[in-house]
Amino acid sequence: MTPPMTLDHIMALAPVVPVLIIEDVADAVPLARALTRGGLRALEVTLRTPAALEAIRAIAGEVEDAVVGAGTITSAAARQAVANAGARFAVSPGLIAGERAEGPVPLLSGIATATELMAGLDHGFTAFKLFPASAVGGVGLVKAFASPFPQAVFCPTGGIDAARAPDYLKEPNVACIGGSWVAPRDAVAAGDWDRITELARAAAALPRARPAPAILT
Repeated sequence: MTPPMTLDHIMALAPVVPVLIIEDVADAVPLARALTRGGLRALEVTLRTPAALEAIRAIAGEVEDAVVGAGTITSAAARQAVANAGARFAVSPGLIAGERAEGPVPLLSGIATATELMAGLDHGFTAFKLFPASAVGGVGLVKAFASPFPQAVFCPTGGIDAARAPDYLKEPNVACIGGSWVAPRDAVAAGDWDRITELARAAAALPRARPAPAILT
C-alpha cells in the first residue's frame, strides 16, 4: 500500500502543480507520464468532467511516479470519493463546511480573504490554495498575508502562467503554484506528449524561495 504523504511533502515535490481538465480517460495516463517525465509529480485532476474520477483511477494505478490528486472538491462526499478512486490529496476552491485538515486524504483548502484564512487556521489547516489568485490580489496579497499569518503557506492558483509564475515563487510563504499552461488543451488533443514534457521540464526548473521541508532533505 502506498504510504500517505503530507501536504508539505506534496507541495514541495515541484514548483508547479499542473491543474488538469481531462475530457477523455484515454488521455489520462499518457498525459501523466509526460508531466512526470518533465519533473512534475503532483498532478491535480479537476472534477469538472465526467471522465475525472476514472482518470484519477487510471493515473493512480498505472503511473508510478505520479502523486495524483483531485481538484474542485466542494463537499466531504467528494473528498471521500476521490480518496476511494486513488487520489492522494484533494484541492478545494474554498473552505468546505465541517471539513478539517484531518480526513481521508490531505485537503488543500481555498481561501481569498484574511477572514477565510483565519477560519481555516482555526480548523487545523496551515496550507492553503489562494484562489483565484490573480483576481483577489495576486503577489501583493501573498506578501500582505506573510506578516500577520507566518504559519500559513500557499499554493496560488488562477490566472497564473509561465510569465507570472516566478514572481509568486519568489515569496517565502509560497510553496508552489497551480497552473494549467503546462498541459495546453491543443497539445493534449493532438497527443503531443513531447511538447507537454518540455513545458513540464521548464516549470520544474523554476526557482523558489521556500526551502523544502526536512522530510525531503
